[in-house]
Amino acid sequence: MSNNFETQAIRAQQERSQYREHSVPLYLTSSFVFEDAEQARALFADEVPGNIYTRFSNPNTTEFIQKLCLLEGTEDGIATASGMAAMYSSMAALLRSGDHVLASRSLFGSTHQILTVLFPRVGISHTYADITEGPQQWEDKIQPNTRMIFVETPSNPALDILDLEWLGALAKRRNIILNVDNCFATPYLQNPAKWGAHLVTHSATKFIDGQGRVVGGAVLGTKELIKEIRFFARHTGPSMSPFNGWILSKSLETLAIRMERHCENAHTLARHLENHPEVLVVKYPFLASHPQHALARKQMRLGGGLVTFEIAEGIERGRKFLNALKMISHSANLGDTRTIATHPASTTHSKLTDAERTAVGITPGLIRISVGLENIQDVEEDVTQAISNSK
Repeated sequence: MSNNFETQAIRAQQERSQYREHSVPLYLTSSFVFEDAEQARALFADEVPGNIYTRFSNPNTTEFIQKLCLLEGTEDGIATASGMAAMYSSMAALLRSGDHVLASRSLFGSTHQILTVLFPRVGISHTYADITEGPQQWEDKIQPNTRMIFVETPSNPALDILDLEWLGALAKRRNIILNVDNCFATPYLQNPAKWGAHLVTHSATKFIDGQGRVVGGAVLGTKELIKEIRFFARHTGPSMSPFNGWILSKSLETLAIRMERHCENAHTLARHLENHPEVLVVKYPFLASHPQHALARKQMRLGGGLVTFEIAEGIERGRKFLNALKMISHSANLGDTRTIATHPASTTHSKLTDAERTAVGITPGLIRISVGLENIQDVEEDVTQAISNSK
């Protein structure tokens, strides 16, 4: 098969059945029939590949993962019921009591809760490193029991960019697993495995689905690590449904063309906001004003579909802005065809303390815009009128 992203995303699929279908069918079955007792034994012994029970695998979820592995350049992977199931499984399957995680401070709120609330219950500790800290400060935070480095880049919602090449080299030198949440970039914009990541995690609910329809996640990586994560998932049950696997596999067929438009629209909106007199700060990876602009250009194909900004007068003005929107949706999701506005401080990152939010750049009036596929003039007009009507 071609190595081109778009062709792989469209043409990689399960083998046709005797019915000669052009589009892969839904396999809505909880279990599979064995040809004989010997095949059953061999399947359960992992001596031959094949489906046993949909909690373990299903043709629809297998196709979805095989496509993602091709697109991310990884050896293997598993599909999960949600993005957070992917994040948790990618860590919990490999960490033991007494282990330590070095994590970027700028993380999605629920990932923060795993590290700060859930893992301490079982004796797993963590240390945060800030984007503003230099390489030596990050390395100094590695402990003898550090088993994993976990990062998001671009981060949610601060849109911080971390140097994947340097992190990959650090993880290799110190023999530590590098786990990268690639949700915001998608495999079309960035491939962490290329830079040395051992694991790549996704919330497929976002840009991979792209239309706000289903929830799902994926963990991709080396065969050795995915074998352990698959064992964990098989016996704890965070499995993706066949229907969601079918939806997400079909969604990958249009990922490239959708991300091109998301990024074009987001970059246009960011430039528009940067010139608005009542906008204090705009952050977008491909703006020259972004602190890690050069790094974003190095490791990302385009700047992504997210823009963050802050308007004058803080949290109350931010709330008025959201209430003044006419077309743009006010929702906690992102990566939809429809443009979505979110106030992270009161929603996605509300469980963090004020100090924790400040540390990762979430100011009280910060607005996150997931820029959709509408005509960008309509998006700009709605944002502009909402700023004017929020005074």
